Amino acid sequence: MADRLKQIYSQFFPFKMSSELWQNVPLAPPDSIFKLTAAYKADSYDKKVNLGVGAYRDDNDKPWVLPVVRKVEEIILHTPALDHEYLPITGLPEFTVAAAKLILGPDSRAIAEGRVTTVQTISGTGANHLGALFLSRFYQWTGDKKEVYLSDPTWANHPAIFNNVGIAPLYYPYYDPKTLGLNFDGFLSSLKSAPSGSVFLIHACAHNPTGVDPTRDQWNAIAEIMLEKGHYGFFDCAYQGFASGDLDNDAWAVRFFVEQGVNMLVCQSFAKNAGLYGERVGALHIVSPSKEAAERVKSQLSVLQRSEISNPPSYGARIVTLILNDAALFEEWKRDISTMAGRIIDMRKELFKILTEELHTPGNWDHIVNQIGMFSFTGITPEQSKALTEKAHIYLTVNGRISMTGLNRNNIRYFATSLDAAVRGTL
Repeated sequence: MADRLKQIYSQFFPFKMSSELWQNVPLAPPDSIFKLTAAYKADSYDKKVNLGVGAYRDDNDKPWVLPVVRKVEEIILHTPALDHEYLPITGLPEFTVAAAKLILGPDSRAIAEGRVTTVQTISGTGANHLGALFLSRFYQWTGDKKEVYLSDPTWANHPAIFNNVGIAPLYYPYYDPKTLGLNFDGFLSSLKSAPSGSVFLIHACAHNPTGVDPTRDQWNAIAEIMLEKGHYGFFDCAYQGFASGDLDNDAWAVRFFVEQGVNMLVCQSFAKNAGLYGERVGALHIVSPSKEAAERVKSQLSVLQRSEISNPPSYGARIVTLILNDAALFEEWKRDISTMAGRIIDMRKELFKILTEELHTPGNWDHIVNQIGMFSFTGITPEQSKALTEKAHIYLTVNGRISMTGLNRNNIRYFATSLDAAVRGTL
């Protein structure tokens, strides 16, 4: 009877149902940052410190909702006319217009001439993906290979994003571990030796993970070679305003390259500078040589966006739009940004002071105050990083990168003394 039932079942369901259906799927390693965060949360040690995640925390190590965001949320809540209908494929029009002016400048000639195509994206990650996908489909690649030059090191997600759209990552020298600063000569050499028309991904400010940025004179030299070689600039801007506390200052490199006529696009995020991490608010801006080209670009971006997310989310975009389009709210936002950036700068100064003046920690620690933005490359070894995590319950990546936003007045001395012990080998 059992054999007969199996025979009947196989006639109606000829496909094989088995618990081994996905037996050949390899087990992927967990994301290193999220794994680090999970370990931190599971740790019951009362002095534990999380310096891995790139998210701003207040002095009590709690997420901080910007006061201006709280105010705008109340405005949205009490606006009955707002609904939950789909946005256009390319996003909330008021948002895309305001976002472009914020990053490219309100007096941008490229915007005035209609040469900028802006699409609302799923934060900066979505902008990177959509930009990479667009280049994969339509860029006039040199030879038969699709390749992008990434800084060494770079944000861990960059190579994954490009690999997923069929663009192979190459790397150009960026960080010099000897000086704990920019390998400027190596960077320029790579720009010069790369085939004409190569794509270079460039961090607009507050380089992740090193916190090392070119000076304005160095930016000028980089732009000159980009123009000479006809390279394409793929700018990633995740920290506008969040790095120095000044929105215009942090957009300087992007605006300068546009003014110089470098072929480029810009990925923009409002996760950090507006504290809207979970709302996924971002934009992709592609600068074209003409208005007609910009219209063609927009048509194809619409097709790509439609097939992937159909329409971007509205809530976060509405928050940012209200802030950018209201003078009083905009000024309040700038004060909030200044508060966050100022706290980070203060923590850099305090950490440097404790290490150099109080503890006399071996080594040169000038890079702590010379670097900028959310992250700092401490220069410690993987073994020292592991010791900090395993023995002092201080969670950071093994390459010695720390998120300065995780340091506050309540934990900085504990971190500094632990770091000193790790460097001395006494932890």
